[in-house]
Amino acid sequence: MTIANPIRYPNAGSRAVMTRRGWWLVALNLLLPGSAQVLAGNRKLGRFGLVSTFILWACVIALIITGLVKPTIVVGIFTQTAMLWLVQILAFAYAVLWVVLTLDTLRLVRLVKARPAARAGIAAFAVVLLAVVSGTAAYGAVLAGSARGALSGIFSAAASEPPVDGRYNIMLLGGDAGPGRDGMRPDSMSVLSIDASTGQAVSIGVPRDLDPVPFSDGSPMKKIYPNGYGYDDYCDVDVCQLNSIYTEVELYKPKLYPDATKHNSEPGIEAMRDALEGVTGLKIQYYVLIDMEGFSQLVDALGGVTIDVKEKLPIGGDAQGNGVTGWIYPGKQHMNGYTAQWYARSRESTSDYDRMARQRILEDAILKQFTPVNVATKFQDIAKAGSQVVKTDIPQSMLAYFVDLGSKTRSQQVQNLELVPPTVDPTDPDYTQIHSMVKKAVTPPTSTPTP
Repeated sequence: MTIANPIRYPNAGSRAVMTRRGWWLVALNLLLPGSAQVLAGNRKLGRFGLVSTFILWACVIALIITGLVKPTIVVGIFTQTAMLWLVQILAFAYAVLWVVLTLDTLRLVRLVKARPAARAGIAAFAVVLLAVVSGTAAYGAVLAGSARGALSGIFSAAASEPPVDGRYNIMLLGGDAGPGRDGMRPDSMSVLSIDASTGQAVSIGVPRDLDPVPFSDGSPMKKIYPNGYGYDDYCDVDVCQLNSIYTEVELYKPKLYPDATKHNSEPGIEAMRDALEGVTGLKIQYYVLIDMEGFSQLVDALGGVTIDVKEKLPIGGDAQGNGVTGWIYPGKQHMNGYTAQWYARSRESTSDYDRMARQRILEDAILKQFTPVNVATKFQDIAKAGSQVVKTDIPQSMLAYFVDLGSKTRSQQVQNLELVPPTVDPTDPDYTQIHSMVKKAVTPPTSTPTP
């Protein structure tokens, strides 16, 4: 019997045999968890371990193949709350199973029968493998939990919206709750129009000092301001600017948009959407709001961002330039979050229109930082920062689609249309002209047939 099955029935009197057997069992536990129990221990536990291992391998191989053939399917799987719950539970269960199998394998090794010099090595090898494999599975469970929390906290559970005229139009707001302000006021406003098939994108920069500002048809704000917000200096806050619409509605008119919160939005955001639809003539399906107070966390989580600075910019300071604490100097710089935040914010030595242009540059640079490798290696920090910095009504169910669309966008040059002087006079805007400019920018060129 010993000769027929030396693993299960070894010559316990031979330290050489027991030492070799110990190394074999520990190695088998690493390569094929459950096999040590099938060969030398509880076969029922071993079969459970083997089946679990084969299922894990099959899932990993299937994901790798699917990721190579159709990566959007993999993204879709891992951006759904239910699937992330399942991954978290399975990863934790596998970590526990590996601990059980490893401890049982050490019992089967019978270290006291092995050579004294080899005992510590066998035990240490098993413990290190236990820490690596179980730790990896446990970390996977933590990552799944972080992803589930971040995705649920950022994205909407609403149904998806179809493209309009073949495009998705997304309102981008950079919110800044600066000192002396009643609540947050969006200081950066633009509309990103993306071709739903090709990913070709146009960024439309909208200055905050447009006056008056029209609202889209059907907007409750249009009933209050039929001639446009700020017409004849009429509004309910101190300054009648485009970005004041958010503040006014949040403070005094939230009941105009009673369903905003239910749809992962805010009354002020919905009023801004109506305004930017009126300005651009586009139907805006979704919004993304970035809180500049926490913006630096996101940049730091991404590992910084590289910007080619064109002019010397102050850090800090008031409207008169007092209190400047530092400078951002011209040249290519790899900025941390704090510096990047001031690169986007600084306005004391330049105009608002210069600041808008810098924000477009920063947005493009950050978009390029969202590579699969960068996100995978820094996922927890990005997820933590993202849930505090970003708010949107983009449905979680559309993440896979937008990830795929975003990869197409990154491979192309984003076109910029700035509604600023001298092309547009913010104090007397011609919205027929603006709508024509926007339509021309977002309409893909048609090829002329060769005669």
